[in-house]
Amino acid sequence: MKNEMLAMILAGGKGTRLGKLTQNIAKPAVPFGGRYRIIDFTLSNCVNSGIKNIGVVTQYQPLILNDHIGNGASWGLDGLDSGATILQPYSNNEGSKWFEGTAHAIYQNIDYIDSMDPEYLLVLSGDHIYKMDYEDMLSKHKKNNAALSVAVIDVPWEEASRFGIMNTDENDRIIEFEEKPENPKSNHASMGIYIFTWARLREVLLNGFKKDVDMYDFGKNVIPFYIKSGDNVHAYHFEGYWKDVGTIDSLWTTNMEFIDNEGDLNVRDKSWPIYSKNPIAPPQFITSAANVKNSMIVDGCFISGEIDHSILAANVQVKEGSVVKDSVVMTGASIGKNVTIKRAIIGENAIIGDGAVIDGKEEIAVVGNSEVLGVMINEG
Repeated sequence: MKNEMLAMILAGGKGTRLGKLTQNIAKPAVPFGGRYRIIDFTLSNCVNSGIKNIGVVTQYQPLILNDHIGNGASWGLDGLDSGATILQPYSNNEGSKWFEGTAHAIYQNIDYIDSMDPEYLLVLSGDHIYKMDYEDMLSKHKKNNAALSVAVIDVPWEEASRFGIMNTDENDRIIEFEEKPENPKSNHASMGIYIFTWARLREVLLNGFKKDVDMYDFGKNVIPFYIKSGDNVHAYHFEGYWKDVGTIDSLWTTNMEFIDNEGDLNVRDKSWPIYSKNPIAPPQFITSAANVKNSMIVDGCFISGEIDHSILAANVQVKEGSVVKDSVVMTGASIGKNVTIKRAIIGENAIIGDGAVIDGKEEIAVVGNSEVLGVMINEG
C-alpha cells in the first residue's frame, strides 16, 4: 500500500556531549522526565500526526534503543497497515559501510523506502524534546508545491551563530543556508526536520553518489544543492516548545522545566499524548520519614528521605536521611542513607553509598549509568 508520507527517524548519534550518560547507550534512548526516553517525543509526534509507518535508523550502541522500540506496540504501530522498523548498517555486494551522515543514512536505506512507496519523506531527529503536528507541515509543503520544506524556529539573535540558519525571501522561500554563521543574516534556525518530495530526493541521492558528488549530509550538501539547482525550498515556521537536549546543561534544564505543571510542553495534554514503553513496577512507597515537595515520583520508588524539585524515575530508592534537590535520578538508581545530592543527574542503576555528597554547585554533577560511588565492593 502506498504511503502518502513515510517518517525516517535518525537515531544513530553518539551524543558525546552527554558524557557518561551515553557511554553504553544511544543518545535518543537517554531517559527523560522520569517516564520517557528522548525518542518517545518524536515517535509520539508521528503517531499523533497520523503517520503509520516509521523507519528508525540506528547505529551507535543500539541495543537498549532497539529493545525500547520493539515492534512499535507501545505507540500503536503494530497493526496490519502500520509498523516501526529498526534500520541498522549492513553489508551487501559493495561491502559493509557505516552511515556517514544524515543524507547517507537515507541513501543506504533507499530499498526500504522504495518498499513503502511514499509520495513524501519526513526526515526527523530522534533527540529533541517537542510536540509538533507534521500533518500541518505537510499541508504547507503541498500548498507551496515545494520539493523540500525545512522546519525552522526563531532563536535569540545572540545564539543564532550556533545553528544552521535559513535565510528566506518575503514568501518564506529559502534562498540561502548558512552553517553556524559568525554574522547571521536571520535567526531562522533549522530544527533538523525535513519533508522531501521523495521522487526528487531519490533522484538527487542516486545521481550524487553515482557521480561521487558529496551528498553525505542534508545541511552541508543536500540543502545547498537544492537551492543552487533552483528547487522550490520553503521554510516551515514552528513556534511551540522545542529543546535540543544534546548537552548535560540542556538535559538538566529541560528536565527541570518538565516539573512545571504549567510549562509550555504540557505533557498532560490528552489530545497529544506522549507514549512510551515503561517497566512493570509496584506502586511507589513513601515512608512517614519522607518529605516530598514539587517533584515527580514514578512507580516502584521507595522514598524515605527528602525530595525537593526533582524527578525520580521507576524503581529508585532513597533511604533515610538523604536529600535530593534540583536533580534527575534515572531508573533503578539506589541512594543510601544520609546522602546529599544537589543539581545532579544520576544515571540508570547507579549506586550511591551512605554519606556521599554530590553537589553540582559549579556545574551539573553527573553519575554515570551503573556507576558505583562511596560503596566498598568485596571482590573476594
